Amino acid sequence: MRWSQLFIPTLREAPAEAEAASHRLLLRAGYVRQVAAGVYASLYLGQRSLLKIARIIREEMNRIGAQEFYLPALNPAELWQTTGRWDLDVVFKLKDRNQHDLCLGITHEEEMTQLACGELRSYKQLPQIWYQIQEKFRDEPRPKGGLLRLRQFLMKDSYSFDLEESGLDVSYQKHVEAYRRVFQRVGVRYLFVEAYSGVMGGSVSGEFAAPAEAGEDRVAVCPCGYAANLEKAEANPAPVEDLPGNDPPEIFATPGQKTIEELVHFTHESPARMIKTLVYWVESTPVVILLRGDHSLSETKLAASLGTNVFRPATPEEALAAHGAHLGSLGPVDLKAEVRVLADRALQGRKNMIAGSNQDGYHLRNVTPGRDFQAEFADLRTIEAGDLCPRCGKPIELISTIELGHVFKLGRKYSEAFGARVLGPDGKESPLVMGSYGIGLERILAAAVEQNHDEDGMFLPRSIAPFDVILTVANMDDQALRTAGETLYLKLLERSVEVLFDDRPERPGVKFKDADLIGIPYRITLGKQKFQQGLAEIFDRSTKKIENVKLAELEEALDAKIPG
Repeated sequence: MRWSQLFIPTLREAPAEAEAASHRLLLRAGYVRQVAAGVYASLYLGQRSLLKIARIIREEMNRIGAQEFYLPALNPAELWQTTGRWDLDVVFKLKDRNQHDLCLGITHEEEMTQLACGELRSYKQLPQIWYQIQEKFRDEPRPKGGLLRLRQFLMKDSYSFDLEESGLDVSYQKHVEAYRRVFQRVGVRYLFVEAYSGVMGGSVSGEFAAPAEAGEDRVAVCPCGYAANLEKAEANPAPVEDLPGNDPPEIFATPGQKTIEELVHFTHESPARMIKTLVYWVESTPVVILLRGDHSLSETKLAASLGTNVFRPATPEEALAAHGAHLGSLGPVDLKAEVRVLADRALQGRKNMIAGSNQDGYHLRNVTPGRDFQAEFADLRTIEAGDLCPRCGKPIELISTIELGHVFKLGRKYSEAFGARVLGPDGKESPLVMGSYGIGLERILAAAVEQNHDEDGMFLPRSIAPFDVILTVANMDDQALRTAGETLYLKLLERSVEVLFDDRPERPGVKFKDADLIGIPYRITLGKQKFQQGLAEIFDRSTKKIENVKLAELEEALDAKIPG
């Protein structure tokens, strides 16, 4: 293609609101333009990259025997009410002219399961893997980062249907391996980590995450190979030495000390020797939650322990009414009301700690879990950098990542809701066992930019770059250079090289800056001085290395860099 005939609206400066590197560069390079918050138009270069990503995904899905579908994004409310997901706050809802409730699909478990319910009758039809590459819609409260968090986006979503869990294990592993090949082919560095299933449900899930400073997710990693999303990650806190002795709890005055930080300053004790007491309202019941003083609650882990997402922190008035003291003075010893007490595992086996006394202005010393109060122990805290790996005991590192894809073992959650059953070999009906698997296409493009950019622009992996080569004629007014450029352009096309011919009547500096910006792996430059010596220049955008090649050997040199 000839640049002079294309719409590539490059910008010298990015909009001030663009903070992530991928957001800035995709705008500046003319790949995308914002339509609304979290809604972007893909322009010519962006669309070429997304189509290449889609092709790679299709090839790898087809390789595992998946069949491509295309389902409507517009869904009747009844589908989502069946599974209880209609009330999710990220669902776009609307009514048609007959006042029927509809929504835009955030994903397609409901629609695919309904389809399976009507069509799959026997185990002889199994296993099945169905997929699509289609628009999804989510009413994100804070869309940000350009393509990193969108309200409308492209997703490859696939669904497996099996008779038994052993079949699901096979389908799940097929997707894991297919995803690995996808991310290797698109040239994005990734981790496969344990993850939380969230609103999708199911027993097991894994996340493919791309390390990147702009990533909103946090992943715990260890040199031994352990990796988990922060919502799922478990780790052991560094050991804390408790005070010796077995004295009973002793009350002491702490006037005005309401926070852990204030208590640390007042007592000169480490927060690791304190018990933080929280009160949550779970559905219609208060629950007391205990953490080490220097730890933070993970509401995701709390939901897993409670078995419900319906909870909130109690108000100060509710905590006072339930326990007779204000927040900051509450503790687990001799609670005023019979309540469920959940304690983080970091408190198990500890002794002689400081906790609230359930009297305003007072705390207790020498509080020992298991002796002075009883609690259910569970993993409730958000892990921190420096915690110890649960596998090898070495310190954990926390890194920022971009979620690229997610794989879920759904089990029978959706099939039971829809009554999707098949006859087994014994003649009895059983619910289908399902898996769900997603990849975000725009996320792949954004992650590739985040991992491959410098101060001059981006250098995309060849597999997803809009073109393999940009051919730059330094001066189109020079007839000899123009003729050589035209000839070389046609030869490259004949060799099936994807080439962008910069034939614009612009100054060389403008052309070079644009070429650096837009992410094409190689630039061939025909400049007057080297051309007179019978040479052309091949510039590797990722390494910035320049190779001077004889014009007669240029095509052969390029073949070595861009194999067919």
